[in-house]
Amino acid sequence: MDLSLLAGNIEASTAIAVSLLIGLASFGTAIGFGILGGKYLEGVARQPELSGMLLGRFFIMLAFVDAFAAISLAMGLYLMFASNPFLAAAMQVAQGTVA
Repeated sequence: MDLSLLAGNIEASTAIAVSLLIGLASFGTAIGFGILGGKYLEGVARQPELSGMLLGRFFIMLAFVDAFAAISLAMGLYLMFASNPFLAAAMQVAQGTVA
């Protein structure tokens, strides 16, 4: 197999994986924010005297939901712009320099 074709296939697969990683993480986070906001409003409507406690827990859960998207974004950007570890390993195997 030609090394340039192999490198192109790996880069294309990495780009597809990165787009899925970032896209699905943002989609899941948007759904999580919507559900969390709806449940917060529902809780405040049922018991308005607990709005302070619910708001604190709401922000803690927002941080957890948002952390998932931030981690996925960081991993995707690392795969896209740093040296591709999959490409380096495949080139070593293709050239026969793996011990």
